[in-house]
Amino acid sequence: MFSLLPINKCKITFASYRSEKLEGNLRFIYEEFNRRNLGFKVDFLFKKYTKSPIGKLNYAVHMLKACHALATSRFFIIDDFYFPVYVIKPRNGMDIVQLWHAAGAFKKFGLSTVGKSFGPSREYLEVVKVHSNYSKVYVSSKHIVSHYAEAFDMAQDKIYPLGVPRTDYFFKMEKRQEIEKRFDQLFPKLKGKKRILYAPTFRGGSHNQELYNCPFDIELLRENIGDNYTLLIHLHPYMRKGIRLESGLNDFAVHLDNEFTIEELMLLSDILITDYSSVIFDYSLLHRPIAFFSNDLEEYIQERDFYYDFKSFIPGPLFDDTQSLADWIKQEKFDYQRISQFREYFFDILDGQTSKRIVTHLLSNGK
Repeated sequence: MFSLLPINKCKITFASYRSEKLEGNLRFIYEEFNRRNLGFKVDFLFKKYTKSPIGKLNYAVHMLKACHALATSRFFIIDDFYFPVYVIKPRNGMDIVQLWHAAGAFKKFGLSTVGKSFGPSREYLEVVKVHSNYSKVYVSSKHIVSHYAEAFDMAQDKIYPLGVPRTDYFFKMEKRQEIEKRFDQLFPKLKGKKRILYAPTFRGGSHNQELYNCPFDIELLRENIGDNYTLLIHLHPYMRKGIRLESGLNDFAVHLDNEFTIEELMLLSDILITDYSSVIFDYSLLHRPIAFFSNDLEEYIQERDFYYDFKSFIPGPLFDDTQSLADWIKQEKFDYQRISQFREYFFDILDGQTSKRIVTHLLSNGK
């Protein structure tokens, strides 16, 4: 019914169910369109899905709004799985643009995970072909185009290695002073300490998260690395229930949910610890040390798997016990050359101008 309406050649819709506010890649592309002052009408469709009866009803209404936007927008821009895109027939004269939230290619996703417990079933794909109908996808490097083509079942010539918009942020180091000031105001007791960012990937179903249990011993880490450090914990956006922290650790570890974006936390931190999170690509741009802590690698490979051999791929050491991790932090024997090689492989262009490139490319209809 909405296809009976004309396409508005000056309408852009930004849509996501990762967040209920404009952030990440979508925010940077919106700001670039806004800077150019081209007279586009902009709509926003941000809605997290919840499984309660009211949540399902609200999301059904949201999907009707999405269908209207899909029928009437010149550009419909998303950053993750977005159900309404996969159950409509796109109209000629409009683009569905995927700005995938993760940089690089690390964990398998999309159609690369068919047959895994994490992935969609073949029966589901017969009804809903996920990741279909994208007209343009933007990625960070020519080396990963084939992985995205597999994950989205797309022709490689529709996948453009022009960069990841939000990474423009890391080329604006003057931002750190402003963020440092805000952090010190919120956490005066942590002022002057080196900051370790712990950012694990999400586990389980996207909408059925449990309280997160940290795989390493936070108290033992504090005992070993001393009072010069603080641990900043940032969980995946889907992990809404938070993390279990023992009492008495408030002067060392702090769970940050909405106070700072993940980009701001990366800029604030001196060291990153993760397991399988794709934040490693963004963090490599800062040329700072990265450690990996995992005690379930084989299980994760069975559940989801990677595009590369994990142990030879990662740009930092892999630990499965807290004492070894603490020793590595204290000794500060960091392999910066390994980080540089990783960064140069997964980013073709390092200039902080990705948002400009992508908007220019969209406006030139892919030329």
